[in-house]
Amino acid sequence: MITLQHILGLDDSHLVACQQGHRLQAPVAQAFSKMQKAAATEGIDCQIASSYRSFQQQQSIWQKKWLGEKILRDINEQIIPFETLCDEQKLKAILTWSALPGASRHHWGTDLDVYDQQTLASRGQSLQLIQQEYTDKSGPCYELNLWLDVHAQDFGFSRPYCAYTGGVAAEPWHLSYDCIAQDMRQSFSLDGLKSAIIEAKLLGIECILPNLEGIYQQYILNKGQA
Repeated sequence: MITLQHILGLDDSHLVACQQGHRLQAPVAQAFSKMQKAAATEGIDCQIASSYRSFQQQQSIWQKKWLGEKILRDINEQIIPFETLCDEQKLKAILTWSALPGASRHHWGTDLDVYDQQTLASRGQSLQLIQQEYTDKSGPCYELNLWLDVHAQDFGFSRPYCAYTGGVAAEPWHLSYDCIAQDMRQSFSLDGLKSAIIEAKLLGIECILPNLEGIYQQYILNKGQA
């Protein structure tokens, strides 16, 4: 039985080991394996870059960005000078590329980021998880991106961030196992998220809590700006 603790990334008992240390819900891991093998028969490499992340892992990412220890980018992937941002601008910049701890789809065990490891290795490159790697014809993950456009849905996967609508930036690498993810999303609790944020004493909480309903609509539901 899925609980709110699972949805918020506070309990990982709903997961199984997947590939290379990654973890997903069992049906998701099975569906991904089938898709990966189908891609390989067509000469497409599809590997997991990121899968489950706990609340604590997401909080670590968040804290480093809030403190300026990790770079912030605008919607065009250009680096934003940290010292120029007020708290509200910093909040929006982080949310464009990183979910609020407790609100990440990566908590659910249904979502994962994928990439073409073979092409990157052959070029001596490391993965940056930027759009150009997937959307430019010369990008190392371009052929994978095209294959997923056609075939991901055949294995039950959707691409929730396929386009920017004013909320989360486009993430062509992000896949979601739709039938289970929909159930997780419907069970999401904004009150539960608020309690988890307060309990964790998340940096930026003074800016987050008064804007939480707007954050929920724009970035968690990803409806974009009204």
